Amino acid sequence: MHIIEKYRELGSYRAAARACGVDHKTVKAVVERAARGETEVTRARVVREHNYDAVADMVRRKVESTQGRISAKRLLPIARAEGYEASDRNFRRLVAEAKSDYRRHGRIFRPWRPAPGEFLAIDYGTWGPWQIFCGVLVWSRVRFVRVATDQTQPTTLLLLAECFEELGGVPAVVLADRIGCLRGPIVADRVVAHPNYVRFATHYGFRPDWCESADPQSKGVVENLVGYAKTDLVIASCDDWTSLAQSNIGAREWCVEINGKTHSEISAVPADRLAEEVKVLRPLPSCARRSAAGSPARSTGSPRSGSARPATRCPPGWSAQVWVSVAADQVLIDHDERRVAEHPLIAPG
Repeated sequence: MHIIEKYRELGSYRAAARACGVDHKTVKAVVERAARGETEVTRARVVREHNYDAVADMVRRKVESTQGRISAKRLLPIARAEGYEASDRNFRRLVAEAKSDYRRHGRIFRPWRPAPGEFLAIDYGTWGPWQIFCGVLVWSRVRFVRVATDQTQPTTLLLLAECFEELGGVPAVVLADRIGCLRGPIVADRVVAHPNYVRFATHYGFRPDWCESADPQSKGVVENLVGYAKTDLVIASCDDWTSLAQSNIGAREWCVEINGKTHSEISAVPADRLAEEVKVLRPLPSCARRSAAGSPARSTGSPRSGSARPATRCPPGWSAQVWVSVAADQVLIDHDERRVAEHPLIAPG
């Protein structure tokens, strides 16, 4: 009806075609059918067969698996082996159409909408001799940044425990960027967590998860924090860092500052959102590591790790605060940055 109306208004097939965005022959056919009193065309659409239909599915699969990067030159020998006998030109046209279709409908990105208390994303960044440990509680966007001198397993687990204590609870999933000290072998592109990391996760009650390999889209929330920490924290203050303790004082002050500002992505203050999210976080275990100043300490006659106590007890009348960590199936007990005991890792009880 729109075509007929434009033709009656303009009086020309070509003028009506330009106004409707169709060919002038289409306008003529529609007008002539209306003049004959035909209101609907019921002609069956003829589907033409192509000489490359037999290999079209193979081409589509190859284009998808290579993310649209494979060329028709590489695909042609495979198509010949599958029985394609037509011209190279037709095959290039088929590959071009498959690539165009993949770019339009290949991978669709949607906003990530995590639930409160669900995900904590962690990763490391390197700046000179300093290793920047970064964590983001994804729903509230609370940032946690600390500085270390290495990326060993004891250091990473210590920082992760400190992160839980600062948040006031434990999320359901910790999403790591395939940090080497936390993972074991990779089987069929699936990461197997290190046994010590499994014990740590079991003790705190979260599920370890991993980002996809070579896929920055799945870990952008923590990658952005690593870059932000380097440009805003490290560059501005690393020249004043003379010790690890001093660098972490600056990192704590920086986290308080940025968590008190409105986040551009969520248009809210992360510290205010954390007050709501902490209600659904899992509680810290009763024998969790306490590293923050002023946090309650556990008074006991012997150190404790994972509900297991080593045979060595403190001397009578001696009172001190010790740190217990696990590395390479050994329980390490430190006092004033000095190793005072080592014991083999045993089962709880």
